Amino acid sequence: MTSETQIHTIARQMIERRGFGAIAEAARIAQECESKGEADEAREWRQIQDAMKMMRGPHQS
Repeated sequence: MTSETQIHTIARQMIERRGFGAIAEAARIAQECESKGEADEAREWRQIQDAMKMMRGPHQS
């Protein structure tokens, strides 16, 4: 199990490397894990995705 600090560190690093497109990448990885039956791994990727969304801030139209 990955700690919340590690989740936020991974999220920040992914955004720094790939921009906010990393959110979609984390979602894709989570879906792949779910399709393989890797529920714990998928949950961690969803947490990373959520952390990146928080870093992005509210969606503006």
